[in-house]
Amino acid sequence: MKKLSAKVGAIAPSATIEISDRAARMREGGIDVIALSIGEPDFDTPAHITEACIGALRRGETHYAPSPGIPALRQAIAEKLSTENAVPCTASQVVVGCGAKSSVYETCEAVLNPGDEVILMDPSWVSYEPCVQLAGGSAVHYMVREEDFQPDDRLLEAVTDKSKMLILNSPSNPSGAVMTKASLGLVKDIAEDHDLIVMSDEIYEKLIYDREHLSIAAMGDMHERTVTINGFSKAYAMTGWRVGYAAGPDAIIKQMIKVQQHTMSHTATFAMFGALAALTGDQSPVEEMRREFDRRRRFMTETLAGMDLRMAPADGAFYAYVKVDGDDMAVASRWLDVAHVAVTPGTAFGTPGWVRLSYAASMERLDEALGRIRALDG
Repeated sequence: MKKLSAKVGAIAPSATIEISDRAARMREGGIDVIALSIGEPDFDTPAHITEACIGALRRGETHYAPSPGIPALRQAIAEKLSTENAVPCTASQVVVGCGAKSSVYETCEAVLNPGDEVILMDPSWVSYEPCVQLAGGSAVHYMVREEDFQPDDRLLEAVTDKSKMLILNSPSNPSGAVMTKASLGLVKDIAEDHDLIVMSDEIYEKLIYDREHLSIAAMGDMHERTVTINGFSKAYAMTGWRVGYAAGPDAIIKQMIKVQQHTMSHTATFAMFGALAALTGDQSPVEEMRREFDRRRRFMTETLAGMDLRMAPADGAFYAYVKVDGDDMAVASRWLDVAHVAVTPGTAFGTPGWVRLSYAASMERLDEALGRIRALDG
């Protein structure tokens, strides 16, 4: 057999999925593993969304759809962005993808040429850099301030003549930090001064506690150089549905649609009708889930502080990002092998010395997990 792709061979497997799979194998062996390693709401999809999908199936919505998405969903997304986020957007500037992850990848393919650099603000989600690499680019890492997980003027040092794009993620996976207006203003100034495209991943925007979500594309003319990524997995507990979207400048969206046409064609037709119901239907389940996540967040924050463990600002998403002593990979392995608690090491996010704990689990399981960790390291 001839040599396989060196580009793909150089990419590491997803750390979150790898750990989740390892925990699953342990559970299959009869071990009671508490999985706090993967970013998935532990709620069922709201019933009205599921019913809309079932209705679409019964109507025969099982055939090919337009590659960028069914028109009604693209229109609803454009209206959502315009009204909720103050981001100027039309339906033609939206492409519906197979989860936000596919939208991230398609953005990289649409924007990057070989040798282009993309600035990642660490800690950063595990799949950003592989998506950049698959598209022929290279990642340049910048570490946000550890005291508040916000960017500062050092971000300028990451900009070179090869810089093409900068990726934002607010609320952040893994830290839970929410970008302030001042921080977004700093990114805006740098992007405009250095002609950078901004990819703004806002998948956790509905899960914010005591803070306000701001879209950088709503600031001045930033919508002309920003691709806003979002989806349904986190806010509507629709991870397995695989429906996400991107909205941005016409030229970039047209490129992304071409990538989609020649790869996945489009997301499942009937799933898009469920997504439409999610956007246009009853939003109270979203708020109910957010309140429950907030209750768990406060429990985690108080308990971890009582264990003398320092956390990043948990202002959004459903993660506690915790500073640990020593090698985070070794700590995560020990917690899994001995305490049977699965977490994700911070090395996977570009920040060694930290671990990510998801609180998308019941209060009882969270209490049990932290008790096991306390007994192990207390």
